[in-house]
Amino acid sequence: MSSRKPILVTGSHRSGSTWVGKIIAEAPSVIYIHEPFNVDFPPGPGVCNAKFDHWFTHISTTNETDYYTALRNTIELRYGLWNALTNSRSLGDLKQTFVEYRRFLGYRFQGLTPVVKDPIALFSAEWLAEKFDMNILVLIRHPAAFVSSIKTRNWPFDFSNLVQQPILLKNYLSPFEEELREYASMDHDIIDQASFLWKIMYYVVLQYQKRHTDWIFVRHEDLSHNPSGVFQELFRRLNLEFTQNVSNAIKFYSDSENPRDVDSPTGEISLRRNSELNVSNWKYRLNALEIEQVRNRVEDISRQFYSDQDWA
Repeated sequence: MSSRKPILVTGSHRSGSTWVGKIIAEAPSVIYIHEPFNVDFPPGPGVCNAKFDHWFTHISTTNETDYYTALRNTIELRYGLWNALTNSRSLGDLKQTFVEYRRFLGYRFQGLTPVVKDPIALFSAEWLAEKFDMNILVLIRHPAAFVSSIKTRNWPFDFSNLVQQPILLKNYLSPFEEELREYASMDHDIIDQASFLWKIMYYVVLQYQKRHTDWIFVRHEDLSHNPSGVFQELFRRLNLEFTQNVSNAIKFYSDSENPRDVDSPTGEISLRRNSELNVSNWKYRLNALEIEQVRNRVEDISRQFYSDQDWA
């Protein structure tokens, strides 16, 4: 395996983690791993055989035995051939399994460094950093931009995913326990749901900032306004080579010729966008009352990341 540390790219969902993960994966000797914590669309039993019952699972020393071996194998690029074979349901599945198996053997032979892109791993970032000596990159996104993206895609969140994790409540979310139980038991409109979800996620990120001065924290907006410059600094801090291929990928995904807005209710995803204009999409996706609703809900946390000017 490479002597370079494995990398976790996390933050809230809809914070640009896929964009950032894909750009980092353009570096020589780096391979991209997509969302092992994903409940509905995991990367496959050969890539990661961990079973997650809740969105935003929190792993700690209390429950790590359920996840450690599977995640260690993922991060060490050890393909679970037996797991994949026993889950194959067709000849096509078997062929795909052996293709993946040979591919991962090649990754290990080449000593590639994994970049694990997973916002759903946000509440397990400290455990991942400690157990696997990972470099942690946390993305921060403007609350109105996050809420507007959730609204556009109509992605409600079931807060019972958090309430049913007592260790998570105890370790990270105790100030919000009563509210979380209320949100888990009653319906709220999509703006209020997304605002509260942003607030609790970035409350935890603030705690991370205080405890981990070696972690990298970057605002989505700073990346969007100056992708080449900020990515070059990220590559320097992650000890990655910033090549012409990387520069070309940044231009491809961020160029001013790309569309301004690619979010849609159908769930279609495109990483190509005009990153400069994408920053302000929330200003026309949300009306004035909705923007005020979001800000009032998150202001005590958001002021640590965003000034009055950022709401203008």
